[in-house]
Amino acid sequence: MKTLVICSGGLDSVTLAHKVAQENELIGLVSFDYGQRHKKELAYARACADALNTTHDLIDISHVGRLLSGSALTDDLDVPDGHYAEESMKVTVVPNRNAIMMAIAFGIASSRGAQAVAAAVHGGDHFIYPDCRPGFVDAFETMQRHALDGMGEIRFYAPFVHKTKADIAAEGLKLGIDFRDTWSCYKGGEHHCGRCGTCVERREAFHLAGGTDPTLYEDPEFWKAACNV
Repeated sequence: MKTLVICSGGLDSVTLAHKVAQENELIGLVSFDYGQRHKKELAYARACADALNTTHDLIDISHVGRLLSGSALTDDLDVPDGHYAEESMKVTVVPNRNAIMMAIAFGIASSRGAQAVAAAVHGGDHFIYPDCRPGFVDAFETMQRHALDGMGEIRFYAPFVHKTKADIAAEGLKLGIDFRDTWSCYKGGEHHCGRCGTCVERREAFHLAGGTDPTLYEDPEFWKAACNV
């Protein structure tokens, strides 16, 4: 199955890219600059493409991102500390971000004769991100079937949509991924902060997966209190 992967450079999407490269025909990675403060993640997406010997297209939608205001990922708002399940994490939602990215990716996939677009949405995102839930995946795939009628059927491949972050970390460890070559932190500092929702979830995932987390965190112990460990 010829598959185009949306890759941010984070743990989830890099694992997905390696999974697709092993199990299907990877035809390229697509990343988006939507004005995120942690855009250093995009360098890790490029590194992933190089490691998998595939193409990497970086698409600048930062002008659109500036209009999707109200998110701590794009505006001058504090990124909250704590676990993703907390209500405070809703400030990290970028309205309609995934739907915009997916629509572009499906267009690219159609022009390249792909059979699937893969995204690393997963069960841990369901708390606060409506465009990461199973209902969104199903509805978007149906919408694209109509939008590309007569131009080929393209699947929305989301193998992690019912899986946890720990499941993804475990799969990545089995694939032999060097997770030092991924970036998750929303604060975009020199090192992972260890306190924002995605850092906490990342550290918890390795713990639950029974694997070693190679990530350097500014605050390596905060996750324990946030996860009640």
